[in-house]
Parts: sequence; C-alpha cells; structure tokens
Amino acid sequence: MRPWLSGVAVLFLAGSAAAQPAAPPGPDRLWAPLEAEVTRIAGRFDGVLGVAIKDLTDGRTFALNADVIMPTASMIKIAVLGELYRQGKQGERYRVDAADALPGDDILSRLTPGVTELTWRDVAVMMVAVSDNSATNVLIDRLGMGAINRTLESIGLRSTRLNRRMLDLAAAKAGRENVATPREMVQLLEAIHRGQVVPTDRLPDFLGVLGMHKEGYLNARLPEGTPLANKPGWLGGVRTDAALGLPPGRPFAICVMTTFGADDRAAEAAIAEIGERAWRFFERLGRSSPHGRRM
Repeated sequence: MRPWLSGVAVLFLAGSAAAQPAAPPGPDRLWAPLEAEVTRIAGRFDGVLGVAIKDLTDGRTFALNADVIMPTASMIKIAVLGELYRQGKQGERYRVDAADALPGDDILSRLTPGVTELTWRDVAVMMVAVSDNSATNVLIDRLGMGAINRTLESIGLRSTRLNRRMLDLAAAKAGRENVATPREMVQLLEAIHRGQVVPTDRLPDFLGVLGMHKEGYLNARLPEGTPLANKPGWLGGVRTDAALGLPPGRPFAICVMTTFGADDRAAEAAIAEIGERAWRFFERLGRSSPHGRRM
C-alpha cells in the first residue's frame, strides 16, 4: 500500500470509530453513587451490617457483607407466608385454641378460644400486619417447618432456615436460631416475584398481605402508600428488613440485616436511610427513558 493511502485508511477508521453514537447513560452512572452511599451508611454503623440489592429488570446486584449468616428475627415470616401461598391453603379454617396463645401478642391470644374461626389467610394477616407470634406458630405447625425449609432449599438457599418456632427461647439458647443472609433473602424475594415459590395467580394477594406491615425500617422514610412490600424483624442487637420494591417499570428486591449492634435505634436509622436511597434510585429509573428523560 502506498504510504499516503495507509494514512487515509487510518484517518477513515478513526473517523468511523468517532462516528459511533455514544451509548445512553442508563443506570451505569447512577448505580455507582448508590453503591457509594450505601457503603458510607454501612461504614459508620457500629456493628455488622449486610446489604443486598437486586435490580429485577437487568439483574444488577449490589452486595456488602451479603453472605454473612445473621439472625432473621421476624423477617423469616416472609418464608412462612410464601409457603402458605405455595401450598394454596389460604382458605383453610382455623378455630382459635387457647393452647396456641403466647403472652403479649396483639390479636390471636385475645380472641375467644373454641369459638372464633379464621381462615389461614386471616392468620397470616395477623402474622404480618402486627407480627403476631402466636399466629406465626399456628401457620408453622400447620404448614410444616420441614416443608418451609424444603421450599427454601429447592430454590438454592443453603443458609436461610426456619429452625424454631417464635419465642422459643430454649431453642434459641441451644443455638437453633432462625437465620439467613442478605443475598439469600433477596434470592427468595426474586423467586417469589418470578412465580417460582408463589404461583403467579396468587402473587397479587401475597403482595397485598406482605404490604400490610406499615411500620418497617426500609419504608420508614418513604411516603405512606409507597409500594414496598416488606417484613422487618427485631431482637436485642438485631434489626432486619427485606422487601420487594415495586415502582412502576423497575421492580427490585432488597434486604438489610444488622447484628451485634451497639445502638438499636442507629440500626433502624441506617436501614431506613438505605431503603430510602434504594427506592429513589429505582423509582427514578422506572420513570425515565434510557436517555434520562422523565416520562
């Protein structure tokens, strides 16, 4: 090739490369600030804080201490609720039994034993809306702890397990704690969202029940009515919350777990701040075009 033709070819190739249209910004440039903010919040927490956040549209995931096994507290009730809807037994009947009542519960222990009848869905509403532990144990006993754990195992969860009934202090002291990891809780929520645990025709009602808990941590800084279906949990030194966020066009799953916390209020505030950051991020993506125009 003549030298001057070689130079023209180089210029032509360079010009062609330069002419390629730039990709739209999309979530790439927004994801990094979200990661930085969540990392900053976790970094100032005095204790162990684990986070998993997954975009259910493109699969992008943020994980920080996401494989650390921690106590779930009442967050494990998501698995119980999922098993109820998987088995399709929401309409079965339960007659209140005084033997099922735990002291201090809000509703079930105050109903008339031997007379009051409820559907299992009603019992689940109590389990979620006011975190009634008596109601939870009723469902665990009737659905089967083994069945709940087999479902968790069937979707690939190796660490998340229901190991005891609610308020079984003897079991807890013996080391039989209900445990999970943030990553696996997000995996459970994704499996539910995709119809792998709860059949798709039952999913709207499942989400309606899960969304009945109004005083969680992930939604504490969000407006009332925000479509974030979550179940928090608390024990001494432990705060947890996991949710399916459903902003239009950009669903996501999130779990934040803390343990060995020096200040429980600080743990709640950290989870709330992460929840707000995540919601704002996915809501913005859901209402924007690929180039960022608000639609």
